[in-house]
Amino acid sequence: MSTAVAKKTGLDRLSDAVVALAALALVGLVAVQGWQVFARYVLNNSPSWTEPVTLALLTAAMSLGAAAGVHNDRHFAFTLLADAAPPKLRRALFVITKLTIALLGGVLAWWSSFLFLGGMGIRAAGAPFPETMPYAPVALGGALMVLFALARCLQTRAVREEVR
Repeated sequence: MSTAVAKKTGLDRLSDAVVALAALALVGLVAVQGWQVFARYVLNNSPSWTEPVTLALLTAAMSLGAAAGVHNDRHFAFTLLADAAPPKLRRALFVITKLTIALLGGVLAWWSSFLFLGGMGIRAAGAPFPETMPYAPVALGGALMVLFALARCLQTRAVREEVR
């Protein structure tokens, strides 16, 4: 008895790397907050850099995790209508959903990039990076959402052509 193992595509590997980065951001967040608590209550010397670093790590984990969720179809969705629809309409609704996600990802990527670049000259209080650093992972996550959602649309087309 053998089980078929699906071959990973480049986007699968990219998604795995994105999940790994999101996990690293969460580990970093826990370490930074652990240091904050130790420094504040044990050393009685609260560092000022922990808040901006935590915010950057939190947005990285959230944005990258959301992008990977789009690739793996593990994102928040309302599928009740699509599940009840006939097959052709179901495919159309699936594509509309993915295009909507791509549009939202594009808006996130565009405006987060705009905000990030607009504040590059302003240093974050207590941290050695720009104040707008938390917008960078949101921009990256948005761009990845566009990539992953459009790839899902193409997969739907390929499946439809195989059925013919």
